[in-house]
Amino acid sequence: MSAISLPLFTVGLDQSKPSPSSSSSASLYSPFSPSRNRFCSSSLHCISSCHVKPARASTSESIHETSTIMFDNNDSSDSTAFIIRARNRIGLLQVITRVFKVLGLQIEKATVEFEGDFFIKKFFVTDSHGRKIEDHESLNRIEKALLEAVTGGNGAASVTPASRGIVVRRAGLVADSGERRAKSERMFHLMDGFLKNDPISLQKDILDHVEYTVARSRFSFDDFEAYQALSHSVRDRLIERWHDTQQYFKRKDPKRLYFLSLEFLMGRSLSNSVINLGIRDEYANALKELGFEFEVLAEQEGDACLGNGGLARLSACQMDSLATLDYPAWGYGLRYQYGLFRQVILDGFQHEQPDYWLNFGNPWEIERVHVSYEVKFYGNVEEETVNGKKCKVWGPGETVEAVAYDNPIPGYGTRNTINLRLWAAKPSGKLDMESYNTGDYINAVVNRQRAETISSILFPDDRSYQGKELRLKQQYFFVSASLQDIIRRFKDSHSSFDDFPEKVALQLNDTHPSIAIAEVMRVLIDEEHLDWNKAWDIVCKIFSFTTHNVISEGLEKIPVDLLGSLLPRHLQIIYEINFKFMEELKKRIGLDYSRLSRMSIVEEGAVKHIRMANLSIVCSHTVDGVSKVHSELLKTRVFKDFYELWPQKFQYKTNGVTQRRWIVVSNPSLCALISKWLRTEAWIRDVDLLSGLQEYSMDANLQQEWRMVKKVNKMRLAEYIEVMSGLKVSVDAMFDVQVKRIHEYKRQFLNILGIIHRYECIKIADLSSLSSLQNMEKSERRKVVPRVCIIGGKAAPGYEIAKKIIKLCHAVAEKVNNDTDVGDLLKLVFIPDYNVSIAELVIPGSDLSQHLSTAGHEASGTGSMKFLMNGCLLLATVDGATVEIVEEIGADNMFLFGAKVHEVPALREKGSSLKTPLQFARVVRMVRDGYFGYKDYFKSLCDTVEGGKDFYLLGYDFASYLEAQAAADKAFVDEEKWTRMSILNTAGSARFSSDRTIEEYAEDTWRIEPCKCPL
Repeated sequence: MSAISLPLFTVGLDQSKPSPSSSSSASLYSPFSPSRNRFCSSSLHCISSCHVKPARASTSESIHETSTIMFDNNDSSDSTAFIIRARNRIGLLQVITRVFKVLGLQIEKATVEFEGDFFIKKFFVTDSHGRKIEDHESLNRIEKALLEAVTGGNGAASVTPASRGIVVRRAGLVADSGERRAKSERMFHLMDGFLKNDPISLQKDILDHVEYTVARSRFSFDDFEAYQALSHSVRDRLIERWHDTQQYFKRKDPKRLYFLSLEFLMGRSLSNSVINLGIRDEYANALKELGFEFEVLAEQEGDACLGNGGLARLSACQMDSLATLDYPAWGYGLRYQYGLFRQVILDGFQHEQPDYWLNFGNPWEIERVHVSYEVKFYGNVEEETVNGKKCKVWGPGETVEAVAYDNPIPGYGTRNTINLRLWAAKPSGKLDMESYNTGDYINAVVNRQRAETISSILFPDDRSYQGKELRLKQQYFFVSASLQDIIRRFKDSHSSFDDFPEKVALQLNDTHPSIAIAEVMRVLIDEEHLDWNKAWDIVCKIFSFTTHNVISEGLEKIPVDLLGSLLPRHLQIIYEINFKFMEELKKRIGLDYSRLSRMSIVEEGAVKHIRMANLSIVCSHTVDGVSKVHSELLKTRVFKDFYELWPQKFQYKTNGVTQRRWIVVSNPSLCALISKWLRTEAWIRDVDLLSGLQEYSMDANLQQEWRMVKKVNKMRLAEYIEVMSGLKVSVDAMFDVQVKRIHEYKRQFLNILGIIHRYECIKIADLSSLSSLQNMEKSERRKVVPRVCIIGGKAAPGYEIAKKIIKLCHAVAEKVNNDTDVGDLLKLVFIPDYNVSIAELVIPGSDLSQHLSTAGHEASGTGSMKFLMNGCLLLATVDGATVEIVEEIGADNMFLFGAKVHEVPALREKGSSLKTPLQFARVVRMVRDGYFGYKDYFKSLCDTVEGGKDFYLLGYDFASYLEAQAAADKAFVDEEKWTRMSILNTAGSARFSSDRTIEEYAEDTWRIEPCKCPL
C-alpha cells in the first residue's frame, strides 16, 4: 500500500525562516481582498502515468532542477493548455489559480501528474469571454507571470540547515498508488489555503479564540475578552503574511536593514493592523453581528509605552514605513516589563506609578522560547594561542539568557509584514540548576531577579553608579542578542564575511546601541578569527548613525571604570580603535592637542569617560541629523571638528510621521473627506497626492465639510475632558494645545505665563465695566476669542522644575476655571498620563498647536508634523523642522515668533542686562507673590526666568509670543480664512511623512532595495 511520505530534515530555530511547510508563494493574495478561494475550478484529476506532450519541451528529457512553464493551443479546440512543471510544495495550487484569476482567465479543467519530487500540472484556460488565448504577446505575459509565481523570481527555494535546529516534517509525494491521489487531494484541501475574511469566517475565528485561546465560554464573555479574541484573530492573519514575507526574503537574499533602537513607542496595535491589512470594515461588520462594536473593543487595548518622546515614536513610524515600502528590515529593541511610568495627578502634583502594561498579556507578541542567546557580563580577558595565533578570550563572570518576542509589523497596500524583535532577560538555566542542586535556593532567586531586572525598567535613574550600570547592561544586552541573531542569520546563507557589508546594514538610533560597534569587532576578531584590518573594514561599511542631540553636554558618556568592569574586552577594543584613530588624526591635522582632545573617543579627566557619540562617528559611514536646522548645528557646533575632517559623512533626513497612524487611524472622518475630494485612497500610500487639496482650499463646500469634521473631533475631545476632569468646555472655543514631554526648553512655562496674561486682560476689562456698575458689554465680550487651553505631558521623576511647571498649570487652572467673571472665555486643562492613544484623540480635535522650544534646542519636532497633517494651525518658534514646514506651507499659514537660532548665543551673553517687557515681569510677579497659591513652592521656578538666569529666553520672547497669539485670535474670527489655512496645512504635510524619510535613508544611507513579497 502506498502512502504519502513525510521525510525528516532539520531547519533553523529562527522563525524568521519558516519551514517549507509554510507557503512560500502564497502571498499572491491582494491585501484588500477578503476572498481566499481554494483550487476549486472544474475537476482535478490525479493521473498515475507521466505522458504529457508539452509544446516546448520533451518529457523524455531527464528530470532537471528548474521549473518550466509551457503552453499548447493544439491540445484543445476551445481552450489553451498551460503545462507547469515544478517541485511540489504546499500552497502552489492556490498560487497558480490565483495568477489565472488576477489575469482575468477561467480554468475549465486541470490535471496533475507526479514525476518523482516534481509534479506536472496541466490547466485548460480560456479568457474572460470563454475563448482560447491565441495572442502571442498575451501568452508570453501569462507565461512570465506563472514563472514568477512558481519560482518567486529565482527558481526553486533551497533549504539550508541552520547551526541550531529541531526536527520538523516536510510533506513530499513519492508514492504511486490511487490511495496517494486521494491523500494528496486531501492534504492540498487542508493546507493549500489561507484564513478567509468573510464575516462568517471572521466570526468563527473570533469565537474559536474566545473558547480555545482566552478559555471562556463563547456564550458568556465580556468586552475585554472579546478584544483578546479579536486580537488573536488579527494576529493569525499577520502571521500568515509574516511567514510569506520572511521566506521570500530568505529566497531572494537581499541586503537587509537592522534597526537598533532602545525605544519603540508603538501605542495600540489593533486599529493600525486591521487598516493595514485592509480588513477593518470586514471585522467591524462581523463584530456587529455578534453584538459588539469595533471601536469599543479597540478601547480595551492598552498602550505599549516602550519609550518616551519623539525618538521612540519616530522608531515606530519608521517601522510602519519600512513595511509599507517593502524594504527588507528588522527592528530590534528591549521588551520592558514596565513601560514608561503612569502619571497620576494628586492635588496638582505628579506622582509616578509603574506601568503594568503586561499584566493582562500582550496578544500581539509571539514568544520564541527556542530563540535565545547567552549574553555575558563582567569577568576577565585572557590571551590564548589558537592554531599558532594569539587571540583574546573573554571569560564572563555572569551570563543571562536573551529570549525573543516577535511583533509582526504589517505594511499598507502590500503583503509585506516585517518583524520587531524585542528581547527579554531570563536567568541562565545552568546557574539556576547549579544553585538548586546545591540547595542554594536563595541564590537561585537572586540570580533570577538580577537577570530579569535588565529588561524590567524603561529609563532607570542613572544618577547613581547602580543606575548607570543597569543602563549600560540594558544597552549591551539588547545589542549582543541582536547581533548574535543577525550574524547567525547571515551565516545560515553565507560562508564568508566578505559578503557581510553587501547583505547587512546596521542603523544606530542615537548613541544607545553604539556599543554594538565594539561588539561586532569582538565577534569578528575573537570568535570568527578575522584580522583587525579586515574586521575594521567591515565595521566601517555596515554602521550608520542618527543623532538626536543638539548640545554637546547632552551626549552620552560612559565611565571607563564602569565599562572596564562590566565589559572588559569591549574597553580594550575601544582603546585600540581610539589609538589607531588618534595616530591617523595626527597625520591629518598635526599635533593640535586641543582638537585631538576634543575628538578623542576617550575623555581624559579626574574620571575618564568613553564618548559614545565620537565612537559612533568614527566607525559609521554616515552620520545623519534629523532636520535641516539640526544638521547645521551638528556641523557648526556639536560635531564641528568631525565635520571638518569628514564632511562627506554628514547628511540629514528630516524626521517624519506615518499618515496611516496619524490620519487614517486617529482621524477617520478626515481620512474619508480627503479621499472624497481627491477621488482616491491612493494618498494613504502615496502621500504626495495630498497636495491636490490645495486647489480646493477656497471651495465653500469643502470648507463646510472640513469644519464639520473638526467640530465632531472637538466634541469627542470635549467629552473626554469632561469625563477625565469634570470640566465642561465649549466646542465653539479655540482648542489651543501643547502636548509634549515637560521640559524647560520646551517652555510650557511660557505658555502658562501667556494664559495668566490672557486671564488678567479679561479680568481688567471686566473690572473696568464693574466700576460703572455694569457687566461687560456683549460687544466687548465678542472681541475676546474664547479659548480652551490644553496642556499635557510627563516630567521625568527626578526633574523638580518640570514637576513645578505641572503644579503651576493646575494652580492656574483652579483659579481660572472657577472664576465666574471669566466663564467660557478661558479654560485651562491638564491631561494626565499623556500617551499615543490620548494623542490620537487630542490631535484631531485641536485648532491651534503650540511648539515653543527655544530656537536651537529642538532637533526636529515630530509632534508638529502630526498636528500639521490633521489641519491644526501651528504657533511656533523657528526651530527644528519648523523651518521646513514654513518652506512647504508658507509663513502666512502659521504663527511664528521668537529669537532665531543665530541670535540666541548673543542674547544669552547679555544676561541680566537683557530687557524684558513689563507684561512678563507682571505675570511672573503674580506667581511669585502667591496669587495662585504655593508662594514658596514656586519661588525656585520664578528664579529660573529672572535675575539674569533666563537661559531659555522666556522673557525676551514674551512680547513676540503675545503678538503671535493675537494674530491667531484675529485669524480664528475669520472662519473662512482659518479653514483655508487648515486645509493648506494638511495639503502641505506630505514632505513630513516617514515614508519620505525612509526612502531617503534607503537610497542615501542604507543602500537597500524594496523586496516586495508577490501578491
